[in-house]
Amino acid sequence: MGVELLPEFIRTHYETHEWKHACAILHHDFPHEWKDILSVLSDFRLNKSWITNPGGRKSGVSEFIDGYLYRRNWVEKEFQTHVVVDQHTMNTPTHKIDCFRNHVALEIEWNNKDPFYDRDLNNFRLLFDLRAISVGVVITRCDSLQEIFNQLGRGSSYGASTTHMSKLLPRIEGNGGGGCPLLVFGITPSLYVEDE
Repeated sequence: MGVELLPEFIRTHYETHEWKHACAILHHDFPHEWKDILSVLSDFRLNKSWITNPGGRKSGVSEFIDGYLYRRNWVEKEFQTHVVVDQHTMNTPTHKIDCFRNHVALEIEWNNKDPFYDRDLNNFRLLFDLRAISVGVVITRCDSLQEIFNQLGRGSSYGASTTHMSKLLPRIEGNGGGGCPLLVFGITPSLYVEDE
């Protein structure tokens, strides 16, 4: 059982990739978190205004997904980890996870520089090895959205060195996430709506 566990709407409107049985793990071991992920993906639409009127620190895409999950008791989470060598303890805090609940970590990468994928995958790998998370989820954008960005005159803001699916997949295939089960969703043009 894999991506066929996803509702047809999500399979149709998102580019989806799975590694190490992430769907089955979420579906069977984390049903509440699975339901929340399916719900936010089903309700999400890519508003034109989020592209033409970009926000400040956080995009409209991230604000929608974060807010949706935070209202369902997900949290932004930084894990406090330590390395002990002999009797010397060194703090090694992790990078904050955008949305976390019950061993499920979800990152939103809408329009960052593509090395952010390395950071996210390394974080997933480390936290999985430490048994702090069981699955990592990434929501990003498909390459095919570039045509919409270009039509709206925003193409240069969403350049080739920013986070999009073709920058993520080689990193995962190269074992960037280590043993962590991963589920990746790419936002496609079929989710785009003219809201202005």
